[in-house]
Amino acid sequence: QVQLVESGGGLVQPGESLTLSCTVSESQFRITSGGWFRQTPGNQRDLVALIPKFGDTYYTPSVKGRFTLSRDSARKTMALRMDNLKPQDTGVYYCNVILPDGSDAWGQGTNVTISS
Repeated sequence: QVQLVESGGGLVQPGESLTLSCTVSESQFRITSGGWFRQTPGNQRDLVALIPKFGDTYYTPSVKGRFTLSRDSARKTMALRMDNLKPQDTGVYYCNVILPDGSDAWGQGTNVTISS
């Protein structure tokens, strides 16, 4: 069973940066498509950024130009670099990867708080 381990959340001030990482536990699995979602209290998880199986990486408009989603060369880790953070970026961030059978797997969530 594929498990995702997230790290990198925390409390930072507006304008600062954070990098979230998501690493797959299963040795044979490679990330072909995946992304990060953000959830705030009382709301659904919204897509922040996505690496599709084919095509360009997608960013929700509010983070475009500030966030960068990447994979390592082994396709075991997906990283979300977040620059110039704003209070509205606050939330619990979840990574998500698509599995070979078409289902998906979620990370445990990591808290990101932007506050002065």
